[in-house]
Amino acid sequence: MSSNRLAHVLLWVAASVVACNGGSSAAPIEFEVVATFPHDPDAYTQGLLFHDGFLFESTGRYGASSLRKVNVETGAVVASTTIDSTYFAEGLARVGSELIQLTWKEGVAFVYDLDTLERTRQYEYNGEGWGLCYDGTSLYMSNGSSTIFRRDPKTFEVLDEISVRVGGSALRALNELECVDDVLYANVYETDRIVRIDKATGDVLGEVDGFQLELLANRPRGAEAVMNGIAFIPETGVFLVTGKLWPTLLAVRLTAQ
Repeated sequence: MSSNRLAHVLLWVAASVVACNGGSSAAPIEFEVVATFPHDPDAYTQGLLFHDGFLFESTGRYGASSLRKVNVETGAVVASTTIDSTYFAEGLARVGSELIQLTWKEGVAFVYDLDTLERTRQYEYNGEGWGLCYDGTSLYMSNGSSTIFRRDPKTFEVLDEISVRVGGSALRALNELECVDDVLYANVYETDRIVRIDKATGDVLGEVDGFQLELLANRPRGAEAVMNGIAFIPETGVFLVTGKLWPTLLAVRLTAQ
């Protein structure tokens, strides 16, 4: 599918939903759902990004982890790489012509050729790996805590640590990340929250209450089927969001970015 065709699809408004932000001091972010697409209900989504008309997705679980290139409109997997069963795949980021995929507890980040999905090398790091995104200069990585690590995209060396806070309190369980200009968007694990973070200060600037998104996506029952996965399309200003084991991918436009 061409990027022009996708842009046309995503500009069609299929539904509009106003989000409220219950129980948080972060400013609520309103949104509208502009389209819905099929998503593999067996995909345990850990990392998500959009590039050149396709969705790139990292799926987790031991024995089921993968790296995928996905047709957005149909949800069909057009190319994939299976990860060895000793690794639990996590966050995913694109740096130029390469993809970098984290692992949960194994301390290894795999590097792939973007076109072939062939693994070319790897980085090693300490601690757990959860979410990953790239802003054109630095990589940003979460590990399930309230700290986000800024890393060198060439060496994976830690350059800085960002403490994320909302209303003066640390915000823990930061998961999948998306870099958009001067802010980071993050899923908060085991919740329906997406937070917008000032990447310079770590302050939470706003929050999407995703309860309505879960309803529209027909989120399956079960503790594992949590919201996780944010991919930004800069050409249209639309976000693609989904969750672990969700049958639906939603295209969402936020009121401010």
